[in-house]
Amino acid sequence: TGAGGNIGIETVAKATPDAYTLSRGPSGAIAISQNMNKVPYDPVKDLIPITQTSAQVMVVVLHPSVPIHSVKELIAYAKAQPGKLIYASSGTGGSGHLAVELFQALAKVNMTHVPYKGNGPAVLALVAGEVQLGFNNILAVLPHINSGRLKAIAVTSAKRAPAVPNVPTIAEAGVPGYEAVSWNGIFAPAKTPRPIVNKIHAEVVKILNTPDVREKLMAAGSDPVGSTPEEFLAFVKSE
Repeated sequence: TGAGGNIGIETVAKATPDAYTLSRGPSGAIAISQNMNKVPYDPVKDLIPITQTSAQVMVVVLHPSVPIHSVKELIAYAKAQPGKLIYASSGTGGSGHLAVELFQALAKVNMTHVPYKGNGPAVLALVAGEVQLGFNNILAVLPHINSGRLKAIAVTSAKRAPAVPNVPTIAEAGVPGYEAVSWNGIFAPAKTPRPIVNKIHAEVVKILNTPDVREKLMAAGSDPVGSTPEEFLAFVKSE
């Protein structure tokens, strides 16, 4: 983990292509970092995409001490006090970082970015009150929302998330046209033999299609996918 997934992706890109080292590649490291940072790997040339496993909404969460309870209040507060609100992310160029930048551009507000070394430390900092808010993967923050240690005011998807049905989307809460969704997939090092790729793909898709796994993923705010290697490669290139 760390650096928005870039450390893990680099490890896999340089690993022996025997499929004993794989990555659960996040969209930030695969699709965003190439356009923001100089990274020591090419996600198309150095990796084989096996299947997209899921797509996840992000949730706008705040520490309970912050006197903001809606997107409109967030925008009003940020406009009244530019730069005062501090938000955490999993690292510069990660999905959470770009989701906030998109929000700031559309809502015309300014908040201060504090990048952490991965999503785990960013969420812990938010729960501890070191920062005020974050646009975080729902899988990472849902337990804290349910326990009351964080409060959710919006989701980043175009539609409401079944895991938090009472939480509005950012678009319906006051920022029309806003949408930002992160995704994950399984990647192997380049030159991994195709029979191994096919075997892993078949097993992962079979698991994703089992009713209990689908139910648990969707309840946690994650939509299962299970694309073919060819479909996933095309998707990675488009992203």
